Amino acid sequence: MRFYATSSHADGPAFDDGRLRVDLVGREVSVDGQPVALSRKEFALLALLVRQPGRLLTQTQILQEMWGPTHDEDAHYLRILVGKLRRKIGDDAASPRYIITEPGVGLRFIRAPTS
Repeated sequence: MRFYATSSHADGPAFDDGRLRVDLVGREVSVDGQPVALSRKEFALLALLVRQPGRLLTQTQILQEMWGPTHDEDAHYLRILVGKLRRKIGDDAASPRYIITEPGVGLRFIRAPTS
């Protein structure tokens, strides 16, 4: 698994663990070598999480970043978006490989796959 600092590796992926590959510059995501079509918001959420691996991002932080300051109470937007994103990248909420939900708090991108 590799994380890349996008500033020093502008032509490469930001995350690649051999299964999930996220190229922030090219705005491309693939799972097991197969391209995954993400909506603009789905990609924005994944990019936000990938840029800060291991860091807990609160629901309020994410909502304000994604939808603006007037949406900091709209957690249902985030729940729907996370569900769609998880389905597309093959991440199970019950046994997450990439995105951990901290109930009532926020989300965290996992640095290393769990067994």
